[in-house]
Amino acid sequence: MKVPITREGYEALKKEHETMLSVKRPQILKAIEEAREHGDLSENAEYDAAREEFQFLQQRVAEIEEQLRNSEIIDVRKGDGETVEFGCTVTLVNLDTDEESLYRIVGPYESDIKKSTISITSPLGRALMGKSVGDEVNFNAPGGKRTYEIVKVD
Repeated sequence: MKVPITREGYEALKKEHETMLSVKRPQILKAIEEAREHGDLSENAEYDAAREEFQFLQQRVAEIEEQLRNSEIIDVRKGDGETVEFGCTVTLVNLDTDEESLYRIVGPYESDIKKSTISITSPLGRALMGKSVGDEVNFNAPGGKRTYEIVKVD
């Protein structure tokens, strides 16, 4: 099954992949080689750390390659400004706290709450899809049930 992703999200994954292969991998391999030159590998913390970093990098490269293979780019079209769709930005008001939040609806590979992007497959993302400005949205968050009103869709 293909996973939806924005064109920007796909390009960011490709860029991270290229950077890991062309910049980070050579740096780590150089650090491993330098650590080897220090002699006894059994008690060489620099060598162990570099090998561990290399293994982490290899895992991340494999993960990105799988994400790229499983992604389907969904071109974000200009919406009607009323209905929540993939790729749009939604302004919400928490009806319990009057706190306003802004989220962009994206695919699971590119969601990052610190960047105000939420996955279309998250509880809030699923609850928002297809709703319109003025609608109330109820969903179960890890901290309990939440109710938002959609105030703006871009």
